[in-house]
Amino acid sequence: MRAGRAARSAGWEHVRVLPDLSTDLTARLREAFRTAGYDADGVVDALGPQAHAALGRGEPEAARRATRDAGALGTLVRLFLLGDAEPEAEVRRALAPLDLDEAVKAEVLRPDGDALRAGLDIRPYGDDEGSWWVVADLDSDQRGGPVPADHVLGVGHASISLARATSRRPVDTLLDLGTGCGVQALHASRHARSITATDLSERALALAAGTFRLNEVDVRLGRGEWFAPVRGRRFDQVVCNPPFVVGPPRVDYVYRDSGLGGDDASALVVRQLPSFLNEGGVGQLLASWLHRRGEDWADRVASWLPRGGVDAWFVQRDVADPTLYVGTWLRDAGVDPRSAEGRAKAAAWLDWFADNDVEGIGFGFVTLRRTDAQHPEVVCEDLRHAYDDPLGPETAAWLDRVDWLRRNGSAESLLATRFTVPDTVVLEEVSEPSDEGWQAVVRRLHRTDGPGWQHEVDATAAALLAGFRGALPLEDLVTLLAYAHDLPVDALVEAALPVVRDLVRHGMVVPA
Repeated sequence: MRAGRAARSAGWEHVRVLPDLSTDLTARLREAFRTAGYDADGVVDALGPQAHAALGRGEPEAARRATRDAGALGTLVRLFLLGDAEPEAEVRRALAPLDLDEAVKAEVLRPDGDALRAGLDIRPYGDDEGSWWVVADLDSDQRGGPVPADHVLGVGHASISLARATSRRPVDTLLDLGTGCGVQALHASRHARSITATDLSERALALAAGTFRLNEVDVRLGRGEWFAPVRGRRFDQVVCNPPFVVGPPRVDYVYRDSGLGGDDASALVVRQLPSFLNEGGVGQLLASWLHRRGEDWADRVASWLPRGGVDAWFVQRDVADPTLYVGTWLRDAGVDPRSAEGRAKAAAWLDWFADNDVEGIGFGFVTLRRTDAQHPEVVCEDLRHAYDDPLGPETAAWLDRVDWLRRNGSAESLLATRFTVPDTVVLEEVSEPSDEGWQAVVRRLHRTDGPGWQHEVDATAAALLAGFRGALPLEDLVTLLAYAHDLPVDALVEAALPVVRDLVRHGMVVPA
């Protein structure tokens, strides 16, 4: 994602000539890929599960061996996925009907003596509905050194995480802000009628255009800072993978650095995005935020929101300590932290963290919805535990539950509602021995699907939830429980309502 001010910052003096991935060239490349079976399923089938897993770990030799007798598909795997030099005759056969001289001119290939190597990273990438090809720059491993300042990142952990966290309900208009190589727009093509993709980086837009032509996906492109290319327009959905790396206000690499200091890039997107949404429209982005000494991270991110008119859900997935954070991002760009360059960059970075009282760097997802509700919902939650389900369906369901509580969250409405507990929710108990046998010390509701929400409850709440079978309204259940345990009804109602609201918000109890 390159939505920020990088084009005016340091590092752009070495911007390369843009590749010309024309409609004609990508059509012939697509034909070659389809003929060879170079798609997500074809690569997995050719490699087999063990070699494919090894390749994902950065261990290419098993994949190299597995493709020896795989014909044109094997040549393409070694060329584009392993970074090998392949004989010209083999490449010509694998890429027919593409002309090799034209491929070299367009940076798809680069000469290496009598052989050819990949000049761009072109790899299959898919979802449950099918496979695409993504065009990006070669990473530091294939380049054999640090990437250039205008490097266009390929499919990575961050882009996949955002794709998994994005709602896929059908929309008319969608904006991919800072498209990079075009991954989010590809996913959007499954559920959005009209897609606009923007970026500040001219090279990113050139490669994204190649991605879209190669996959025959219609996307309107625009170049400029942040939201400038779409000023005056509104969308049903906005997705954004911003240059969220935090630290000194500088630009070393445009795919990660905005030129803004600290977490100002994430703050800018959160602050401005709602004004580009239609009423009820949803924005979703990756973001980073500082954990500063004496400051609550939730207060910090909530302060980024515009005043009123926005439901917001901030989900913190991880918190990194500054030293680990710096080392990770140096290696990501192919810079050895032990080198003179790496030591100098690390020192300046860590000095900035120390000067600004930074104790950690939070990372996670932000969901925003434009609303005319009088009291918008703003929730900041930690989700640092492991879970497998994608967050996208949960974000859509969370917004639905917020709407339901907005309409039915009063004491009168909740007490009149019949609730059930979904089959995916279980009650876990931890007990310790006592003189009278086992005594429960922890009772925990655990939702086994979605993000695996957990809520600790006491014995009274557990007993109340046992009655959530859709037969009686909450008011009757509370009254029966109060009589059974000789408790004041009013006090039990007052205690039960906030618990029920929280459980509804997390999908752990649902209206019958």
